[in-house]
Amino acid sequence: MQFDKDKMLQLCNEWSKNTLMDTLNIEYVDAGEDYLVATMPVNSRVHQPMGLLHGGATVALAESVGSAASLMFINPEKQEVRGIEIAANHLRSKREGIVRATAKIIHQGRSIHLWEIKIVDENNKLISLCKLTNMILPSKGR
Repeated sequence: MQFDKDKMLQLCNEWSKNTLMDTLNIEYVDAGEDYLVATMPVNSRVHQPMGLLHGGATVALAESVGSAASLMFINPEKQEVRGIEIAANHLRSKREGIVRATAKIIHQGRSIHLWEIKIVDENNKLISLCKLTNMILPSKGR
């Protein structure tokens, strides 16, 4: 089966409606056979009290793009994705603009997917580096 970038982006953006991803204005913008890219605006909605991008919002972006990326390797009608571990290193602060998260597969097993998620700013400067482990489970219905 050939990878359909437009279908993947449409699926991710549709599934995000009325969820945390919608609240944070996360938008899936690019995809390939082994990666998925999403953006999130940095503004007061995702700031911590010092006016900087909140680490929790950054991790929410990373987990969102990494979990959605696992959809590329499963049958969503028969399987579900669950994030079971995430680690994040926040390397640079950000006050405003856009951040872009790119999830790339490190390991694709039958029941475990391991993703590296790089979050960069508009100048491609690394903001955070995250690692996400997803478990693949039989679907119980949505």
